[in-house]
Amino acid sequence: MRGRPARFAKWAACAAMAAAALAQGPPPPTYIPQTKFNAGQNVVPTFEGWLRNADGTFTMVFGYFNRNVQEELAIPPGPANKIEPGELDRGQPTWFLPRRQPWMFRVQVPKDWGQKELVWTLTAHGRTEKAYAQLLPVEEITERIIMTRGNLNPGDDDPNKPPSITIAPVGPANADNPVTLTALVTDDGLPKPRPPAKPRPGAQTNTVDNRVRGLTVSWLEYRGPAKVTFDASGPIAVSDGKATTTAHFAEPGTYVLRATANDGQLATKADVTVTVAPGPAAGNKP
Repeated sequence: MRGRPARFAKWAACAAMAAAALAQGPPPPTYIPQTKFNAGQNVVPTFEGWLRNADGTFTMVFGYFNRNVQEELAIPPGPANKIEPGELDRGQPTWFLPRRQPWMFRVQVPKDWGQKELVWTLTAHGRTEKAYAQLLPVEEITERIIMTRGNLNPGDDDPNKPPSITIAPVGPANADNPVTLTALVTDDGLPKPRPPAKPRPGAQTNTVDNRVRGLTVSWLEYRGPAKVTFDASGPIAVSDGKATTTAHFAEPGTYVLRATANDGQLATKADVTVTVAPGPAAGNKP
């Protein structure tokens, strides 16, 4: 009986604190998963895994997640976009497309790397995020995993071989004139493209399946000081071994554009660097 008054007093104090909190209203939620932001959010670097190279070295593979639904961010190499240890610029992206972009770039490390960490740091909209790459056995991946973007596949015994892609030389570019981009693609013809699905009985007949099937090419901006607009970014059907689009540049500077050839299961990438000069109008400005 002696402890009952003390327990009652403690309970009463807790009840009073809870009542006071309710009087102020419920606390704001710390995370709303269904909320999406068009702009104003930062970019999160991601470590995708590491590759074992034939010469005994290793390759770290990175991607990123731009939290914005619409905003694309330019983050040049430097304090806000750096790889450590070593040189800050190791070929990482400088133009960040919205949402998740996996398997974007690679950094090779020496044979004696051991259990050191390779760190990619990104700062955007006042917030800094880091990705830590380490040679942990559970994070070893293969080229086949990257080619399938992480999807399940039969592995190296699969008769399907990845497409081969090169980019034709690009002519002079300036900020006033678009540039023609031509991807040259070869493939083994596997897998055979699936025919469009037939409408089910009773389904609407005005629904048209416009998806491009077979061998395709998609384009994206990997590096650059300003946004690049493509007449067709993809998927573009490959015809006679070629897939062509046109790129428009808003500002002069050095850009890296990436083409990805996809046969429906496996994908291969190729980059092209385009140096864009000021347009004649900009060049005549005092």
